[in-house]
Amino acid sequence: MKNNVPGPDLAEFIARHRLPESYATDAQQWFAPMAEKIFVESQNNQKTHIVGINGSQGSGKSTLADYLALLLRENYQLNVVVLSIDDFYLTLRQRELLSKTIHPLMATRGVPGTHDISLALEVIKSLTEGTNITRVPRFDKSVDDRFPEDEWDTVNPPTDVIILEGWCVGAVPQTADELLTDINDLEKEEDPDGTWRNYVNRQLGEIYQELFNLVDIWIMLKAPSFDCVFQWRLEQEHKLRSSISLASSDTDSNKVMDDNGVKRFIQYYQRITEHLLDTLPEKADILFELDENRKIFNTRP
Repeated sequence: MKNNVPGPDLAEFIARHRLPESYATDAQQWFAPMAEKIFVESQNNQKTHIVGINGSQGSGKSTLADYLALLLRENYQLNVVVLSIDDFYLTLRQRELLSKTIHPLMATRGVPGTHDISLALEVIKSLTEGTNITRVPRFDKSVDDRFPEDEWDTVNPPTDVIILEGWCVGAVPQTADELLTDINDLEKEEDPDGTWRNYVNRQLGEIYQELFNLVDIWIMLKAPSFDCVFQWRLEQEHKLRSSISLASSDTDSNKVMDDNGVKRFIQYYQRITEHLLDTLPEKADILFELDENRKIFNTRP
């Protein structure tokens, strides 16, 4: 049961994540009750409870995962591990190999097929078994490559709750007919025969479903449309750029994207993001519908 201890310092959390003060309202109105629901369900489980959080780029899914973990730790004294699917990206060298053997677009991280899902399954298995220290990979987006293994996070057992967050978490594959039509310039100009999108779709339909089927409760932050994603992703990249202390003054060597790079980059995500907006709301146990300013205007349940 919940202990009579002070809750997390919401003001400090808002300042650290550079959030608007209005986040406090959402946190108290929506996220605190959700944390209690997850706590109750986790107590009814005789195993590690796995929470999946889906949201498009810039929707606030990583922030929600961090705040939910904070609530569960401080209000309910649970051992919580947050896993981002981004931290399981293949290495730069592995993706370069895929770009030569499958399709040139596979060099760019993001879509299914560019993650090491076998590693993700191994990490979750280790966390749920709770017998050994678990090493969790980290991905450095500023250099577009995985951190060396000696810089990975370590987690001591036991783990009560795992939060798995990511833009494609919970996605299901499309039909062959749905893949026939180009949906943007990237597909039209660089994947005219559909080799790339079909490979991505096959990956999504296979080992990714094995990962997603482990989730006990689904949470979705639903964007109003894909049109909002560009601005949200742009803000995210600006935030990343400002938070990184570059070792060199040669910013051209850094992998943080400029605005034109972001515009191209999000086209990789468009097909699956739009498919998720159509299919995941019905599956989600908890749905938060967002307006263009990422303000929650409707929820379910």
